Amino acid sequence: MPPSSSRGPVPADLVVDGLSEIATFQGPPGPRTGGAMEEIGRVEDGALAARNGRLVWVGLSRRLSREVRPLPGARRLEYPGCVALPGLVDAHTHVLFAGSREDELLRKVRGESYGAIASSGGGLFRTVRETRAASEEVLRRETRARLRSMLRWGTTTAEVKSGYALTLPGELRLLRLVPRLARESGIRLVPTFLGAHAVPPDAPGGRRGYLRLLTERMIPAVSRGRLAGSCDVFCDQGFFTRAEAKRILLAGRAWGLRPRIHADEFVPLGGARLAAELSAASADHLLTTPPADREALARAGVPGVILPLTPLAAFSSSRSPGRELVDAGVAVALGSDLSPNSWVESYPQAIAHAVHSARLTPAEALTAATVNAAGALGLSSEVGQLTPGRALDLVVFPVPRLEQLPYRFGATLPRAVLKDGRPLAGDPGPGPFP
Repeated sequence: MPPSSSRGPVPADLVVDGLSEIATFQGPPGPRTGGAMEEIGRVEDGALAARNGRLVWVGLSRRLSREVRPLPGARRLEYPGCVALPGLVDAHTHVLFAGSREDELLRKVRGESYGAIASSGGGLFRTVRETRAASEEVLRRETRARLRSMLRWGTTTAEVKSGYALTLPGELRLLRLVPRLARESGIRLVPTFLGAHAVPPDAPGGRRGYLRLLTERMIPAVSRGRLAGSCDVFCDQGFFTRAEAKRILLAGRAWGLRPRIHADEFVPLGGARLAAELSAASADHLLTTPPADREALARAGVPGVILPLTPLAAFSSSRSPGRELVDAGVAVALGSDLSPNSWVESYPQAIAHAVHSARLTPAEALTAATVNAAGALGLSSEVGQLTPGRALDLVVFPVPRLEQLPYRFGATLPRAVLKDGRPLAGDPGPGPFP
């Protein structure tokens, strides 16, 4: 692969050298489909250079000295025998909550379903009660710890959903915490409004009253406060019907919030088909989506976000249909689904399961976790690729080949994680040039 510049030495204040492989994902921005998901832009024996936190050069190590001019005080980071790829992008999380539900594992082992646990006051509604009761300091502290762990595992950008308050003031409180959590954790956070996570048992006016609250008060307040860019709804059995989901998402769109849908996780209610009709930002889960609806997503250009660890956490025999979605022409993105129900802070675990259970190829899984996840979050021009001009978000793993990341089931802790060219986790390197 040729270097990214041929105009003589490029001035740089940071050089990352000695890498056995780099996955650049060079090419046009935007989600990739079909065979393009295999094109990871691999550079062997490579190096990168940045200035003021932005990538200015990527190419072969042997050309570095001729084509990059280190500025006075420039830093050189050397990671021999390691691989590098763009900072990982998690397209679906519920990381903002208080409390935990580890005691519910026994109920799952004994065969209770997600819906049965929730309907008995456990599950989602238990987390709602604990999140409502938590002070802002407790909520920030617990969420910040999870985010910092995610960063240590290589996630530099993540979507964050509300949805564990289910009242107007509670949902607004959650969303208002997101910018501060981004500053404190170092991760770029993309907020999504999920007031339509479930109908709370204590909703004034019951189900109809809560739908009015969502569409007439919550959504307008979120939009006016610029607290989120998307509106999500859990369209599934026991949560919101297809007609209710459409009403909520159209209300959100009228207020400038892009639709997202938890679609077809338990039963095929037509959530994916609705996502296609509304040109949604993404359709997520898709465990029971029929083939015709996968094709509808592909025709509409709606990314499908797979969450391969969620069925495992739910003790389900289902698997994420990653292979089927790719073969249907859908741009497949990846998410951890970090939540009290599937507590996954290690995104490399999700990448591994995208291969071993969802049956993506290793290259497809890496594409899903970077450039396609960035596309699902509306960040195609900002993150997910290593191309000159972009912010240098980088994760370095101590393995010699990129394929070892899914092969080793998330066992490999990154050696270094950089955000905007700054080492935030792992080995910061030796410092200035000798």
